[in-house]
Amino acid sequence: MQRLDRPDPKTFIGTGKLQEIITYVKENEVDIVIFDDELSPSQLRNIERQAEVKIIDRNNLILDIFAGRARTSEARTQVELAQYQYLLPRLKRMWTHLERQKGGIGMRGPGESQIETDRRIIQDKISRLKEKLVDIDKQMATQRKNRGEIVRVALVGYTNVGKSTIMNLISKSEVFAENKLFATLDTTVRKVVLDRMPFLLSDTVGFIRKLPTQLIKSFKSTLDEVREADLLVHVVDISHPGFEDHIAAVNDTLNDINSLDKPIIMVFNKIDAFTYDPKEEDDLSPVTRRNISLEEWKRSWMARHNSPVIFISATEKDNLEQFRKLLVQEVTKIHQIRYPNYLVSDDLV
Repeated sequence: MQRLDRPDPKTFIGTGKLQEIITYVKENEVDIVIFDDELSPSQLRNIERQAEVKIIDRNNLILDIFAGRARTSEARTQVELAQYQYLLPRLKRMWTHLERQKGGIGMRGPGESQIETDRRIIQDKISRLKEKLVDIDKQMATQRKNRGEIVRVALVGYTNVGKSTIMNLISKSEVFAENKLFATLDTTVRKVVLDRMPFLLSDTVGFIRKLPTQLIKSFKSTLDEVREADLLVHVVDISHPGFEDHIAAVNDTLNDINSLDKPIIMVFNKIDAFTYDPKEEDDLSPVTRRNISLEEWKRSWMARHNSPVIFISATEKDNLEQFRKLLVQEVTKIHQIRYPNYLVSDDLV
C-alpha cells in the first residue's frame, strides 16, 4: 500500500514504490502482479513495460472470477459483455510488441492495423451482446410482471456471506451454495409460504466494494430483482473482520441502483464462526472488535439499527425459527398495506 494525494497518472503508484515492486518481483521470480484498484490502459501498459511481468487490476480479476462462476446463458452473456467492454480500451497494450514494426512516414504498421481490426470485431460483439441482453431484460420483465402482486423479498449482501444457504433453508430449494466468492451469479426466485403467508424470495449476486461499472451495467436484469423487491434481507457475515466495510459497500451499491430506501431486515449470519476469547479481555486492553463478545455486539449499534435486526447461523440453524417469524412479520406488514381488506387468519396474529 502507498498513501498518495492522488494516483500517479502514468504508473498509479509513485516511482519509488514501483521500483520497490520491480525489485521484489525479480528477487522472488513473481509471474503476475495484481493491483487492488482499477488501472487505466496507459497505467497498465507503463507498469508492464517497466516490471516486465503480467499486470492485472482489480476489475480484470473480478471479471475473471465472474467468468469462471457463470453457469446460465444469461450470466455468461452478462459477463462476456462486461469483459469486452473492459478489453476494448486496453487493446493497444496487447499489441505493444507489434508497434515496433511500424513502417515509415505515412505508413501503417501491422500492429496498428491489427488493433483496428480487433477493435471492430469487439465493437460488433458488444453490439450483439447488448441486443441479446435487451431481449433477456424483456423476458425477465415479463416474468416479473406475471408474478402478480405477491410480496417480493430479495436477499442482498456482500459476496460469500451465506445468502444461498439461507435461500435453501427458507425456500427448501437446492440453490448452489459454496464457501467461495461469487458462487451465485444467477438470480433464483422461489415462491415461499410461511405461516400461510406467501411471498417470492430471490437470491441475488453478491456485492463487493468498488464493483466494476461494467458489471453493474451488464447485470441490469439481475439487479432489477433488487430494484423491484418490496423487502430486502441484508445478510452480513459477522465473523468477517471487515464486516462493517462490507455493510457500507452493499449500501453504496443499493444507493447506486436507487434501492436503499426500501424496508430492510439486517441478518448477521455466521455467529457460529464468531471468535471471542475472554482471555484477551482485561482492564488494560483497548476495546477492539476482537475482544467484544457476541452479547455485547447485540447491545451495540447493530441491534439499535433502524431496521429489524437478528443474529443467526444458517449452517448450524441457530435462531432460524426466530428469523422465520421476523420475516413473516415484515412480509405481513407489506401485505396488509397492499391488501387492507385482506383478512389475516388467527395463526398470523
